[in-house]
Amino acid sequence: MTEETSNPKTNGALSHLKVLDLSRVLAGPWCTQMLADLGADVVKVERPGAGDDTRHWGPPFVKDEHGNDTDAATYFTACNRNKRSVTIDMAQPAGQALIRQMAAQADVLVENFKVGGLRHYGLDYDSLKALNPRLIYCSVTGFGQTGPYAERAGYDLMVQAMSGMMSITGRGDDVPGGGPQRVGVAVIDVFTGVYACSAILAAIEARHRTGVGQHIDMALLDVSMAILANQAAGFLNTGKVPQRQGNSHPSLVPYQDFPTLDGSMLLAVGNDGQFARFCEAAGQPWAQDPRFTTNTSRVRHRSELVPLMEAVTRTRTTADWIALLEHRAVPCGPINDIGQAFADAQVQHRGLVLNHELARTDSGQAAIKTISTVASPLRLADTPPVVRRGPPALGEHTAEVLAELGLDAQAIAALQEAKIV
Repeated sequence: MTEETSNPKTNGALSHLKVLDLSRVLAGPWCTQMLADLGADVVKVERPGAGDDTRHWGPPFVKDEHGNDTDAATYFTACNRNKRSVTIDMAQPAGQALIRQMAAQADVLVENFKVGGLRHYGLDYDSLKALNPRLIYCSVTGFGQTGPYAERAGYDLMVQAMSGMMSITGRGDDVPGGGPQRVGVAVIDVFTGVYACSAILAAIEARHRTGVGQHIDMALLDVSMAILANQAAGFLNTGKVPQRQGNSHPSLVPYQDFPTLDGSMLLAVGNDGQFARFCEAAGQPWAQDPRFTTNTSRVRHRSELVPLMEAVTRTRTTADWIALLEHRAVPCGPINDIGQAFADAQVQHRGLVLNHELARTDSGQAAIKTISTVASPLRLADTPPVVRRGPPALGEHTAEVLAELGLDAQAIAALQEAKIV
């Protein structure tokens, strides 16, 4: 799918909103990309000459038209689609004035500076609220605006460790390869971006009634504790600390990976009916065994059931098991690598890859013709996400945005000469 094949009949559900994006790396940009995909006009403010940190977080790098690496990191492309990039030096008073002018016209501002970091520039919530009472100002930090850790910098990996997420991820200490592990994606950053987007939409709804904006305080640690979900609920209500157990589930059996004749598969049995149908397909009497009839019994007798199942799952290939079980409504599937996942027929049918055709140069390298990103999973029937542009080059829209603020070509040239933009 390319930009030309995006839905031409809508500007998106949020096309009436202007968003000023002062964030960088992942959590904030993930939030603003969600808003941009839904139609909001998102202007990303970056440092002149450097830009968002993730522009340089490589390898891997985007390829040029000849298939060679540029110096544009692919990381940046994951969360900056549909935005316009301007470069402004906010350390200079004239740069601060430009950002204040933009904030005065914005509906939403998202930033992830350290607590109090923007107050020095007159770009904190209280200062900008005085200019624009309707402004919704979302701050994203590691530990929140208050508390003993408020001044600390926070990164996804650090918060995964502190929140207990790593303590329940990976194999147990008593098995080979045991030990705490991080999740393979910066999942706390991503979830924080999603929660921040939800909070912003709630604040917009509240503004419809009150006419005023508000400050949103998003913290990676808060989000990480929240998404412990059932594991947190189990601890809070029993006092028992959850432990790592690899790919198995603390409350469901069988719900894990199993060896097959040619590799492995994932079996996710969520109820007794599914287990009975699995046993029927496998030709085994386990569903009538009192130890295994109910899920609670299966959890208690996990160490007895799983080896019995593994002996049987090894007798067929992964594809054979999937063919055998999918028509019996028993959740079963392959354990794909990312390449296999994108080649999957369902992934392709859902159009989950967007190919952005570009005609520009990044960082002095040969022209980048195409940048690919993962499509938004938000499927609104009447106001679907809109693909307007690929991830922007650094400062690609500076002149355009400044002109919208009322600056003429001479004024823009003067700002460029003074290295303010």
